[in-house]
This record gives sequence, C-alpha cells and structure tokens, in this order.
Amino acid sequence: MTSIGTGYDLSVSTYSPDGRVFQVEYAQKAVDNSGTALGLRVKDGVVLAVEKIKHSRLLVPHANRRIMTAGKHIGVATAGWISDTRHLVKRVRDEARDYRSTYKVDIPAKIIAERTGMYAQAYTLYSAVRPFGVSTIIGTVDADGPQLYMIEPSGQYVGYRGCAAGKGKQVAKTEIEKLNLDQMTAREAIKEAARIIYAAHDDSKDKLFELELSWICAESNGLHTHVPQNLFDEAIQHAERSLNDDEDDDEMEGDDE
Repeated sequence: MTSIGTGYDLSVSTYSPDGRVFQVEYAQKAVDNSGTALGLRVKDGVVLAVEKIKHSRLLVPHANRRIMTAGKHIGVATAGWISDTRHLVKRVRDEARDYRSTYKVDIPAKIIAERTGMYAQAYTLYSAVRPFGVSTIIGTVDADGPQLYMIEPSGQYVGYRGCAAGKGKQVAKTEIEKLNLDQMTAREAIKEAARIIYAAHDDSKDKLFELELSWICAESNGLHTHVPQNLFDEAIQHAERSLNDDEDDDEMEGDDE
C-alpha cells in the first residue's frame, strides 16, 4: 500500500491521494484471514457452510457458531471477527423483527440486505467508529424464491447464485463456478458445500477446524435450521472421500512424471 505511513490510514473518513480508504481495506484483510464461509442458492433452497477454525483443543464443540439464525426464514454465515459478527447479526434480527411488526409479513431478502449494507456502510463514514471486520452472507427464501446476498465490510451488498468469503475464497469460488446450481437440490448442495470447504481448507496452517452446515428449503419447512445429523455425516463422508480421491490422483500424476 503506497500511502501507508503518511497518515491516511489513521481515520476511516480520510481518502488517500490515490482514492483509497485504508481502514476499509484493513477490515477486508481481517475477513481474508478468517475461515472460509460460502453460500449456495439452488433450485429449491439455500445452503450455508462455514469452516470454523479451532485455535485450541480446549474449545467447547459447537460453541461460537458462525452460522446464526436472524429470523425464522433468514440464515447468516460470516467470515471475519466473531465479535463484529454478533453485532451485525443482532442488527439483522432487529430489522427483520421491526419489518414484520410494521408490515405483518416477513422481510424480503433484498430489503434486509439493503438495510444491513447501509448500516455497515455508515461505519465507514465517521472517524469515531471503524468498519466491521466481517463479510456477511445472508440466505433466505421469500416470495421470489431462494435468495442469497453478501455484504462486504465497505457496505456493498450483491445478490449471488453462489458466493464465498474468507481465506479460502478463491478455491471455493473456483469450485462453485463448476456447479450447475440451477439444477441442484438442497440435499445435493449440502454435500457439495462440505466438499468445497474441505477443498479450501489449508491443513498446513490450520489443523483443527469445525464444519457448520445449514439450509432453508422445503425439507426444513421453509425455516433456517442446521442440517440433520444423518445428512451432516453423509456430507462429511462425501467431502473426505473426494479429498482422498484428489490426493490419490495427484500421487498418480507425480508417479507418471
């Protein structure tokens, strides 16, 4: 970063001479150092998956979840600082509750994404605050069908068919682009999401991690829930089998050379 050390990164409300806001870029770097999170929008629902890095064997299993429910039909998966995650998820819950209280219907995906994005963007405007170091993936099923949005630390929000954030996002995006999401069911997407998380995981740097999977589809009665244990186990087996097959193929190619 050419302007580091010249004072342009001391306030989020200051542009550098080349038009950059460094504190927003630092927040994005915090996201890029976090475990991978992804979302898949398929023909009958939405699937969310997160690689939750475990920094200690003493951590309680399933604690500090990175996939949370923000409304009966709204799931949120995040990559970045867990403290910022909790704050943003609380905001999403407040917006969903207020909208339903006012209009007596569930909040549409586009509106919840817009309001959350505007809230995140407000924290890039004033020197007394800092940007949220978290990318937020919001999945829901509304009147228009399955919907998937991602909100960046800058406040930018975009609708996706498939998206990823975190340290393994490039590998995840490459794998997502290979999928035929329009023809895929939520059950199939669960297995593919687990496979992608395992493929994106860097075992040399982060040995311990915990996989989180959730979905919103007809099988979950249109509600955001973590996937049933039997399906979760099948997804893990599918991911490990695919990973082992890829390693075997690499070994065979190495022997041929």
